[in-house]
Amino acid sequence: MAADGVASIGECMLELSGQAGPNWRMGFAGDTFNTLWALHALSGERPATYVSAFGDDPFSQNQISFFAENGIGIGASPIIPGARPGLYAITLTGAERAFTYWRSDAAARRLASDPLALAKSLENQALVYFSGITLAILDTAARKTLLAAIAKARAAGSRIAFDPNYRPRLWQSRDEAQAAILDALAVTDIALPTFPDEQMLFGDTAPQMTAGRMGKLVGEVVVKNGEEPALIATGGTLQPVPAQHVATPVDTTGAGDSFNGGYLTARLAGHAPAEAVQRAHRVAAAVVQVRGALAPFETLKTAFNS
Repeated sequence: MAADGVASIGECMLELSGQAGPNWRMGFAGDTFNTLWALHALSGERPATYVSAFGDDPFSQNQISFFAENGIGIGASPIIPGARPGLYAITLTGAERAFTYWRSDAAARRLASDPLALAKSLENQALVYFSGITLAILDTAARKTLLAAIAKARAAGSRIAFDPNYRPRLWQSRDEAQAAILDALAVTDIALPTFPDEQMLFGDTAPQMTAGRMGKLVGEVVVKNGEEPALIATGGTLQPVPAQHVATPVDTTGAGDSFNGGYLTARLAGHAPAEAVQRAHRVAAAVVQVRGALAPFETLKTAFNS
């Protein structure tokens, strides 16, 4: 069977987003799911799989149904009796967001509990994507199981993409995060770091330092830096690509995740890295003009193809 699917590994949570007045809107989101959402919207002919672990409560059932309604499967991801999804709430100051989380006992923390099921979910994938948050929610043994499964998929022909997405509160120590992320980079083909994260984690003083350091480990690196140019590192060369300015953003939630989805879609379609970054910038610019992490499919397609 041809490897034509796209798979993303991690935690999709219940998302509460603030509205006018005391009411909240509930949706589903999480960094790796947001990226898969964009990937699926922009390359809908490819089977899309969200690899995680799920509970059997009504919220988990609704989550899986929401995926299916939008053409996204869960592969062989385990359904764990008595487990439930994590939850987070977004509060906005202008367009900038802050998050409050309830996720310590989320089902997704057991996504590597069945190595055979995990490996099955990663079969026949053209692309496998994961993040530093995927690593952070797992214990040490589970991380090793995950990276072994990813390495196996890579050996079978899958292209592996990774966003370090460092979130200090999820790690016991900076040293632990550094070690886990370096282990992940060892099985990665495309790295999609964000400069402020790398500055915080590794002490990089400029995006060029991030690109140079990571380019020694991974063949293709794109350093994101908000509204500043993204920096591509391939073959020992650095190429900046200006971002698209948005004068009045509505909500910056999911901007970097959607950038990743746009970039990876373009690369899978055969576009060169610079063209892929331009398309990714347009997708991210569209996403910050809507509320929530998941923009409508048509919004994403229009931005990608404009």
